[in-house]
Amino acid sequence: MPTRTHRRILRLPQVIDKTGLGRDSIYRGGREDWFPKPVKISERASGWFEDEIDAYLERRAALRDQSPA
Repeated sequence: MPTRTHRRILRLPQVIDKTGLGRDSIYRGGREDWFPKPVKISERASGWFEDEIDAYLERRAALRDQSPA
C-alpha cells in the first residue's frame, strides 16, 4: 500500500509572512512561473503547498550563495 504524505496548505497571509513578498508579487510570480502557483481549495479560496514555498525559498538561498559578493 502506498504511503500517503500530508501536504500543508498555506493561505495568502501565511505565504506573505513566510516569503516577505507582497500579494501582487506572489500572484505575478505564479503567472510568470518563478513562484509556485496557487491551488484551489474551495470555490472562493486558494492556497499554496508549504513544501513548494519552502523549495522556492531554498532555490533563492542557493542563488544567493552562488552569487559573487
